[in-house]
Amino acid sequence: MITTAFTRRFALATPVVGAPMAGVAGGALARAVSLGGGLGMIGVGSATPASFVVEQCAIPRGDGLPFGVGLMAWALPDRPELLEATIEATPDLVSVSFGDPAPWVPRLHDAGITVAAQVNTVADLHRALAAGVDVVVAQGSEAGGHTGHRATLPLLQEVLALTDRPVLAAGGIATGAGMAAALAAGAAGVWIGTPLLSCPEGLNSPAARQRVRAANGEETVLTRAFDVAEGVAWPERWPGRALVNDFSRAWHGREDELVHDADARQLVVDGRRTGDPATAPVYAGEAVGLVTTEHSATEVVRELDAGAELALRAVAGLLG
Repeated sequence: MITTAFTRRFALATPVVGAPMAGVAGGALARAVSLGGGLGMIGVGSATPASFVVEQCAIPRGDGLPFGVGLMAWALPDRPELLEATIEATPDLVSVSFGDPAPWVPRLHDAGITVAAQVNTVADLHRALAAGVDVVVAQGSEAGGHTGHRATLPLLQEVLALTDRPVLAAGGIATGAGMAAALAAGAAGVWIGTPLLSCPEGLNSPAARQRVRAANGEETVLTRAFDVAEGVAWPERWPGRALVNDFSRAWHGREDELVHDADARQLVVDGRRTGDPATAPVYAGEAVGLVTTEHSATEVVRELDAGAELALRAVAGLLG
């Protein structure tokens, strides 16, 4: 068993956290990750109804499993009910990321909830530490979904040098060997999203899962085009890494023009509604080429853990 400060804090069998991917990570996926010995999280988007939070959190909580909820700091001022619903659901962990977590940390701590924050720069780290977060997630640009512009390993090393709080590594980790590398660098765990995109417990469509399995690592793009098309108010400093498709080929880098093209923007809206991966965003990280089969998230977590243990034992053998 791999034991770290993070596993001890939550009594986990493995230091694996399922990233709170909005639109993918609901209660069933969180439950499956936690059944595998990790900590599953539920993703909450800026337009997510508060009722979704309540309903989805009840799924892992009903089995007495540890779970978490991911909130976006930039969305909370206009959606305070999302924080209220999250606190009511009594998760073990809440991440407040993509913005200043300071206004929200005291309420969560008062409720006895551990708080994490994803950071993409050293400045983000200092802000999160000043806010009093308990766990830091160093998220590199290899990650799928919205992210920053620093690579995972350099950012992770800087973050580890600047704090003694548990640090999780996110971005580009999809195998036991990758997990072992992060742990060997000093991370207390890994925060994974892309390896879970093909799991049947996800909220994404079968077509999206198939597209993930067919993709290779060169088929992603870090772009704002989908946010502009959908009119989502994501701050510009966090573009989204998604699989390349017909829409991104046409509009990535032309976001200023896209703002004024209602017909083009409608293509993404319609693609979301119909589940067409040719126009709808399928957010995935650079490790997507390693995701080739459809397995339960429980199995994915267990395979990661077993592979990491083998890799760590092999590395220890180098010292002999």
